[in-house]
Amino acid sequence: MALADTHGPRRWKSCPPAVAEHLRGADLILHAGDVCTGAVLDELAAYAPVHAVKGNNDGPDVAAPETLELTLDGLHVAMIHDSGPAKGRWLRMRRRFPEADLVIFGHSHIPLNHEEQNLRLFNPGSPTDRRRQPHGTLGLLDISTGHLVAAHIVPVT
Repeated sequence: MALADTHGPRRWKSCPPAVAEHLRGADLILHAGDVCTGAVLDELAAYAPVHAVKGNNDGPDVAAPETLELTLDGLHVAMIHDSGPAKGRWLRMRRRFPEADLVIFGHSHIPLNHEEQNLRLFNPGSPTDRRRQPHGTLGLLDISTGHLVAAHIVPVT
């Protein structure tokens, strides 16, 4: 499962019920930054193991790297909070993470699920601060034997 931009405690007082429904079935939680407080990561860790990157609004108690690369069931996944402007994003992420099959990012609060030339760019949006989007969202990822079987953006508001 992928999350970004939860913005606790201002926006995320505690886990919203619609988000918790999806967290209960998660094997792993990938958070693309702007949790804002370490307490949000602690709350998420009660559901499943969490990997996170630091966002531009994260406080000093958020112990997370700026970028993260990991292999999940044979799939190479990279994470970053701010992938930069939409124009040129795919090429910029391909250069930054040349081995990645999937790059998860946040910052814009705009959900994105785009694949091009064997690189999937995935922004789960924000479950708590939809800004100009019609819904708060999160992302569901199905990874098996080195393949991204499915990637979905799911409305939670």
